[in-house]
Amino acid sequence: MALTGIQIFKLLPKTNCKECGVPTCLAFAMNLASGKAELDACPYVSEEARAQLAEASAPPIRPLTVGYGDTQLKMGGETVLFRHEKTFFSPPGIAALVTDDTAPVKIEEKCRRYMAYQYERVGLNLRPELIALKCLSGDGKKFAQAAKLILDKSDMGLVLMCEDPALMKAALDAVADANPLIYAATKANAAEMGKLALDTDCPLAVKADGIGALEALTGTLTGMGLKDLVLDSGARTVKQSFEDSVALRRAALLAQNRALGFPTIAFPCEMTDNLAMQTTIAAGLIAKYAGLVVLSDFEGSVVFPLLLERLNIFTDPQRPMTVTQGIYEINGPDPQSPLLVTSNFSLTYFIVGGEIEASRIPTWLAVMDTEGLSVLTAWAAGKFVGDAVGMFIKKSGVSEKIKHQNLVIPGYAAAILGDLEEELPGWNVTIGPREAAHIPKFLKEYRIG
Repeated sequence: MALTGIQIFKLLPKTNCKECGVPTCLAFAMNLASGKAELDACPYVSEEARAQLAEASAPPIRPLTVGYGDTQLKMGGETVLFRHEKTFFSPPGIAALVTDDTAPVKIEEKCRRYMAYQYERVGLNLRPELIALKCLSGDGKKFAQAAKLILDKSDMGLVLMCEDPALMKAALDAVADANPLIYAATKANAAEMGKLALDTDCPLAVKADGIGALEALTGTLTGMGLKDLVLDSGARTVKQSFEDSVALRRAALLAQNRALGFPTIAFPCEMTDNLAMQTTIAAGLIAKYAGLVVLSDFEGSVVFPLLLERLNIFTDPQRPMTVTQGIYEINGPDPQSPLLVTSNFSLTYFIVGGEIEASRIPTWLAVMDTEGLSVLTAWAAGKFVGDAVGMFIKKSGVSEKIKHQNLVIPGYAAAILGDLEEELPGWNVTIGPREAAHIPKFLKEYRIG
């Protein structure tokens, strides 16, 4: 059971040193109890108190990782039911199913295809992270070879799916260093699978028939010393999988049930053979608390919508996404290329930048820090006004890149024209389009005066 703020306060040094970033130990205790602070922020807490406070400082859903390197998937760590309360931390993983009886050349082809499903949006590289390898051959050597082949031909993480401990051991002997997710421990094999997870230090998925049986099984495994668990309630219908996903999250966050305080895995691939329907189910589970969803295959029409949904849900609603202030080169501009200015709200930047790129006109794009506000909102807030934009252009260093004094401002900021011309004497300021979609036509007709 998590400690209350007052219980935590009694274990703190009560120095009110302020080194933790808040004025009093009581305030720090309250932040710690609500998951808004880390215990390490207190430099004077004793080791005895640290041990007692470990439970209070841990998030209700244990964080863990699957895979390795740049595509390592972080799961768990969540502290709220709804993103407007705080934010969500660990975007759910998206995996495609491959079976070990697939011909090696086909596995290689799938790896190449899956690796290609990635794209950049608002400065982030969006891509699926995992391949779930299911043992259908009944041959440990073949299972291990397929796992090794996937790691050799891709940088994606692995979920090893087999309930036979002997076959799982054969695969882990080959790829345990890649930190795969072991799937799955069941009532029948819990002791053997638990030992494999302990020996390899890999995360272990736990599968049971219902939440009650799942709770009992995680109790057995945590009693063995295992900590990094992933939960599968065994639900394979849409209705039951959603109900269990929500119930598990509520049990961990609201009831503080540590036996269920782990991330979850769901299998749309086992609920229907229709890939489009699997995508629909996965979209709902991504929105409602799944830590990892497994599909039968990847296609562009499947992967990209799920990646975008995931991005939107796991973007902090209280903090706009921004790009760095500066002068950006698009289409290889030279000193005589036009100069446009916009705000540093990431969506604005990527839409404007995309339209400029589509025009194929070499262009300089000056991106001004407006604290993540769009042009119109920033103008209304007094952050994208004539004197501020003029000062930014003067200090941006753009004069070292261009041999003219011509600037295009967004149409929605036309009201700043007079003040901007006063701030930039000698400059020719032009009002550009209101809508980004009109930028290509504007640039093709624009002539530097």
